[in-house]
Amino acid sequence: QVQLVESGGGLVQAGGSLRLSCVASGSIFRVNLMGWYRQAPGKQRELVATAGFTSGGITNYADSVKGRFTISRDSAKSTVYLQMNSLKPEDAAVYYCTAVGEDSARRNFGRWGQGTPVNVSS
Repeated sequence: QVQLVESGGGLVQAGGSLRLSCVASGSIFRVNLMGWYRQAPGKQRELVATAGFTSGGITNYADSVKGRFTISRDSAKSTVYLQMNSLKPEDAAVYYCTAVGEDSARRNFGRWGQGTPVNVSS
């Protein structure tokens, strides 16, 4: 089984920063991509950022976070980070980590973390 564990959420004032972490563990052969989505109350889950784990490591960001958020990865640790700067009240949401890859039996997997809340006070 592959599991994702997120950490780093919390309460911050507008303009502040937070760093989220997500570790993938279990019977993993290879992680191909990890990323972050968020869901605010009453809204659909939306993409925040993703990072490829293959050579090249292409990153992708939602327009709303470009220039403020940075996604990074540690392939050896199957870990992805999200550095969030200049936070705005509209960034408040539950942030979910996601991972796609192959498990030790070479079966494709896709997983979601349990979510970590980010609250931004104005």
